[in-house]
Amino acid sequence: MSEEVIILPSFIKDEMKKKDEQKLEEMQQEIDEAEAAQEDAAEGSEEEAPEEAASEAAAMQEEIEALKGQVEKLTGDLQEKKDRLLRLQADFDNFRRRSAKEREEISAVVTQNFCKDMLPLLDNFERAMAAETKDVEAFQKGVEMIFTQFQEVLKKNGLEQIEAVGQKFDPNFHQAVMRVEDPEKEDDTVAQELQKGYMVKGRVIRPSMVQVVSN
Repeated sequence: MSEEVIILPSFIKDEMKKKDEQKLEEMQQEIDEAEAAQEDAAEGSEEEAPEEAASEAAAMQEEIEALKGQVEKLTGDLQEKKDRLLRLQADFDNFRRRSAKEREEISAVVTQNFCKDMLPLLDNFERAMAAETKDVEAFQKGVEMIFTQFQEVLKKNGLEQIEAVGQKFDPNFHQAVMRVEDPEKEDDTVAQELQKGYMVKGRVIRPSMVQVVSN
């Protein structure tokens, strides 16, 4: 199972580092104080009983060693945290670069597929332009077939026409450019569509340009 990537904000990392370093300083101060006390005890050991002085010195030495061990452990933990943060940052950078590359590849594939779907229309347009005919009706019928084919390609790629005429005006889908009076229709009803609007997979790419009833 891969390790979950957690990216900590810089101010949290700085605060963690500051606390760990402060703790190390406090423990180092305790060690220095204990060593100073041990030296003082050694200087005064001439006035104490030998056994008592030796026992006190041994106890101080044991405390110093324990504090040194804690300092070493805390230092190791701090270094481990730093290494882990660096690894997490590197993993995040790699993930960001990989995601950007994947998005570019997906975008390229989508564009390639769309262009591939458009190639038959391009072929038909070239044939129509190259053909010499005086039959206007046949030419018009050929253009209509190309137009139908063009609509099918766009629909296949997610294009949808926005319903407008007779619908309630919706600024999310319609752009009102004119207001007209029509007693037979309710206010804010779309009376006429001046330019068709379209969506791609539910997202508006161009709103319908409409006339709206305002009595």
